[in-house]
Amino acid sequence: MLGFLWARQTGQDSPVQLQRAEATRRILSLELNKDRDVERMHENGINTLDIEPVEGRYMLSGGADGIIVLYDLANLGKTQSYTCKALCKVGKSHPDVHKFSVETVQWYPHDTGIFTSSSFDKTLKVWDTNSLQLAEVFHFDETIYSHHMSPLATKHSLIAVGTKNPKVQLCDLKSGSSSHILQGHRGEVLAVCWSPRYDYILATASTDSKVKLWDVRKASGCLITLDQHNGEKSKASSEATNTAHNGRVNGLCFTSNGLHLLTVGTDDRMRLWDSSSGENTLVNYGKVCNNSRKSLKFTVSVGCNPEFVFVPYDSTIAVYTIYSGQKISVLRGHYNSVDCCVFQPNFQELYSGSKDCNVLAWIPSIREPVPDEDSKKSGHRTHINPAFEDAWSSSEDES
Repeated sequence: MLGFLWARQTGQDSPVQLQRAEATRRILSLELNKDRDVERMHENGINTLDIEPVEGRYMLSGGADGIIVLYDLANLGKTQSYTCKALCKVGKSHPDVHKFSVETVQWYPHDTGIFTSSSFDKTLKVWDTNSLQLAEVFHFDETIYSHHMSPLATKHSLIAVGTKNPKVQLCDLKSGSSSHILQGHRGEVLAVCWSPRYDYILATASTDSKVKLWDVRKASGCLITLDQHNGEKSKASSEATNTAHNGRVNGLCFTSNGLHLLTVGTDDRMRLWDSSSGENTLVNYGKVCNNSRKSLKFTVSVGCNPEFVFVPYDSTIAVYTIYSGQKISVLRGHYNSVDCCVFQPNFQELYSGSKDCNVLAWIPSIREPVPDEDSKKSGHRTHINPAFEDAWSSSEDES
């Protein structure tokens, strides 16, 4: 770290390099912190979490009990130990509460005054945050598994919705109606995700083992159907053509720059795809245990080098480097299956929700003190995570 500070002081490195180095160090030191807690509000498992991108302060959670909770993550008292309190909730006594399990919650990307939720009760609801009253309701004929709004779109207000029906529905917030559908899948659509790079590009994943990329401006719609074999599958193989996985595909997540797409399937594999060409990059993450029959919510880091992906793995969260596939660490703390996690990029914190009804906060550990001269002479060296070894080299090490 001293090497980074010296390079920054002498003008050799840009501020971004120092920022990325510190962000990476913080992620590599994520741990459960006894001084940070999240108020327990749900009576059943937690399916979905989302932190608003405007301030990074407020978090939504949705559970199998149909309840939606809004948390304030800020430590306003500046105390060492504090609990993230629930500001309000859409509870059982609310007249418009979801009747069944809430599968997805999401903040409106440009304003904390609106958030959305979808449920097994076949409704997608748009809420006014301040009054906790409904602004709009979209009704569907089938169970809803997932929905998503584009994080950067300003020319459209479309919400993509994946349901038990193979057709992907697009709902328009401005008109309050279902604008059109995307046809191509042959099974239930378990996950949908807009590109953070191009506001008209949408990725969808289905029980038919396929992942499709769409340009919603085009009548034909589908741009690419991802192929795990990159078109080189042997004719003797029994595997279906143009499949992304050998099982249900139930998780999608673009990298923060939108250049790549991560997918997870019930074949216990995670794959990394080039989002422009649709090519399978063949990065090997090893076995990624995934038995979920619903949408699996995983997330990626922002502003690090290397970048990381956080994947629910039974009762733990596995942390991998995205482009090398190396498993860096496993976060243990839940005592039942983890269904979702969300990354807070401002402070490099991670929040996870589980069937144990708890939301856990994973916080970077406090930096270890700089060793004194005696410890240097004795040859003692602090253990450095191998994913960060190169980035922490200093001019003294190089000589």
